[in-house]
Amino acid sequence: MGQLRAAAAVATGKARVVIVFDPQLKDSAGYEVAPSAEAIITDTRLAAVIICTPNFRNRELTIAALRAGKHVLCEKPPAFTSAEVIEIQKVERETGLKLMYGFNHRHHQSIRDMKSMIDSGHFGRVLWLRGRYGKSVDHNYFDTWRAKKELAGGGILLDQGIHMLDLFLHLGGGFDEVQAMVSSLYWNMPEIEDNVFLNLRNRSTGLVASLHSTMTQWRHLFSLEVFLERGYMVINGIRTQSGSYGDEILTIAKNRSVAPAATWEDEEKRTYHVDNSWADETQAFIDCVIENQPVLSGNSDHAIEVMRIIDEVYTKERHANPVLHKRLQ
Repeated sequence: MGQLRAAAAVATGKARVVIVFDPQLKDSAGYEVAPSAEAIITDTRLAAVIICTPNFRNRELTIAALRAGKHVLCEKPPAFTSAEVIEIQKVERETGLKLMYGFNHRHHQSIRDMKSMIDSGHFGRVLWLRGRYGKSVDHNYFDTWRAKKELAGGGILLDQGIHMLDLFLHLGGGFDEVQAMVSSLYWNMPEIEDNVFLNLRNRSTGLVASLHSTMTQWRHLFSLEVFLERGYMVINGIRTQSGSYGDEILTIAKNRSVAPAATWEDEEKRTYHVDNSWADETQAFIDCVIENQPVLSGNSDHAIEVMRIIDEVYTKERHANPVLHKRLQ
């Protein structure tokens, strides 16, 4: 992740990578290597830092960097709870520095096109959203920090589902009703869920969203559906460096105002062959810093909003899950 961010920063032509740190770093990769993360934060040569660390370090390093006068781009999740993000936001506002979170999926061109069409009102208002985001893991997962709650903070929802949840908020707006079922039926990890089924509703608008986040998919899958009054948009697949999720294809139903339902012939399909999301997101962060502009996408308000929902899932459902509860006794 750090290597992707470094390359993206250099590619903008507006930034220079001065120094990097990783405890597993075997070579400099062409950059000066710091003895610690703290050495980067206190380095007076730097205007900004990019934090690409295991989840448990995100909050502390973000606060330290802001207090040291550095602008910050931090990978998700922002912290373990919304209260921790509120603490971070307080420091952000006290310092007046820029803080962006790596909700990278917002910057995929298919998502940008979908957001533009929703905002145009061409298909009317959004009625409901449905998202599936799944991957397959093997027993090597147990040897990683993601399998340890004190380091990861949670399971598949905080790891991968957070991206889909952020897209729901980005495309549909806020939700004030949360229902969820959480399980760890296969990998048997206490407090690290392998599946989450999540339903959301905005009581004032009636908008409903449904999310399934899983690590027992047995194949990598990304699917996002948005159904509106006069049409629909569906993204299947998402472009990644590994190609694990297949082609990124956006399907759009032609506008219609009367029944019958759209046919296959009515659909327009767009295939996205290149992933520019890392470059575009990093460019947006650097532009905010250079031009002293507010962070409009992936800001701390967005981070608080997504973490409030995750809080509700984890506090209500994680401990109510009979399988997880039994293992914890």
